[in-house]
Amino acid sequence: MRELTIGEVARRAGIRTSALRYYESIGLLPAPRRVNGWRRYDESILPWVALIQLAQRAGFTIAEIQTLFHGFTPDTPPATRWRTLAAEKIAELDALIERAQQMKDFLASGLRCNCLRLEDCAVKWEAECKPAQHNST
Repeated sequence: MRELTIGEVARRAGIRTSALRYYESIGLLPAPRRVNGWRRYDESILPWVALIQLAQRAGFTIAEIQTLFHGFTPDTPPATRWRTLAAEKIAELDALIERAQQMKDFLASGLRCNCLRLEDCAVKWEAECKPAQHNST
């Protein structure tokens, strides 16, 4: 396989060279071979960079990507790794959606506010303005 400079890898992956150095520094990517102090990557690094980008687009944090790569025994199949992390991320998203819905309901109830004085809002909130409770499914 052909060796690539850090600039070539960055260009082909559509990221900055600093991102590659960062991924290397935190162990997401292996340290490349060096020739006269210059990084020389094997082309096989490109799918790993693409996987990092895919995971980031899916909403995974760097720490979660590190878990995906290094937080399982080496014989754990990739599908099992993805399922485990995806289930956790879906639970986080469900909680976020619930909080967003509560906020939306709260703000919508404020649109119905007829209080003449701001301090009356807290008193009338429970009786007149409080949004209906949603059941999560």
